[in-house]
Amino acid sequence: MKRALKKLNILVLAAVLIILAGCSGAGGSAHEPVMEDGYYLDTICSVSIYRMTDPEGEVKPADEMSEEAEAALSEAFDLCKDLESKLSRTHKDSDISRLNSAGGEWVEVSEDTRELIQKGMEYSYTSDGGFDITVGGVTELWDFHAAEGEAQIPDAEDLAEAVKHINYRNIAIEGKRVRLTDPETKLDLGGIAKGYIGDRMTELLESKGVVSAVINLGGNVICIGGKTDEEGFAIGVEAPFSDRKEIIGKIVVKDRTLVTSGVYERQIEVNGKKYHHILDTATGWPVSTDLDAVTLIADKGRSGDIDALSTTCLIKGADEGMKFIEMQDGIEGVFVLSNGDIRTTDGAGLEAVK
Repeated sequence: MKRALKKLNILVLAAVLIILAGCSGAGGSAHEPVMEDGYYLDTICSVSIYRMTDPEGEVKPADEMSEEAEAALSEAFDLCKDLESKLSRTHKDSDISRLNSAGGEWVEVSEDTRELIQKGMEYSYTSDGGFDITVGGVTELWDFHAAEGEAQIPDAEDLAEAVKHINYRNIAIEGKRVRLTDPETKLDLGGIAKGYIGDRMTELLESKGVVSAVINLGGNVICIGGKTDEEGFAIGVEAPFSDRKEIIGKIVVKDRTLVTSGVYERQIEVNGKKYHHILDTATGWPVSTDLDAVTLIADKGRSGDIDALSTTCLIKGADEGMKFIEMQDGIEGVFVLSNGDIRTTDGAGLEAVK
């Protein structure tokens, strides 16, 4: 992982959200952010810090914040690495791996893991099980990272058996102890963990005096403050299947988070047919949806919420997904349909790019 000063000249490409243009410092004077990036959470993650304050709350001059910013970045990515080691089902010693292999016995987990499992259960309930964190038995049957020409689809009977054990009600929590009451049930927090980790990284950076920054964890973007006190960050929403070369518009935000989920993010092709990674908890196969992508927008601190809810919307489809989001307090959305239509909630703020 390399720490460096980098200027965002035109586009910094995220997985599915694009940070547009450079940034101005305090008083509007342009300066380069202090940036660090690395491969975590199965994607390229980056954090760019533009402004920090001293203990008295005064904004530091750009040329005096480099050392403090680099220290804050290092701590933020250490936190990301630590949380990933607890929450990823593919880390053999993680809390989730230990739970999945415990055969229904109680397992003591970290407070972070317990909290995220509890949140995941709530989102599973909210979605009527369309989004379900006990989908791990199904997801482990699919390999969406297979090399071209080597991808295979799971055996239909194996999928049918795995689906029988998907049920968030199979999770029991007692203090810091968790058990899966069905020994064949397996957890997968991949649909929610990035948002949770992003929220925790935000809290850490703000505790270090960061007042202007962008956290980019692939399709999860969190903006701390704005470009200046008056001007927000401009985030471009990628056009699906454009290979990060086109955007459908921009959303200008301050102290907000945006999460995009899309069927195009991970796909495999077998015998001429494409299979995407958003799986139907009722069948184990990729969900049939009329949506290519959903971008949700909420206040900073709610990246975990909209991480899960964006996937839920993809599963529900355009009509039901829009209705679902309009019932959620403080969340806006941009829905890109497979036929190319774009629908937005009233407060989404999607603007054309000139």
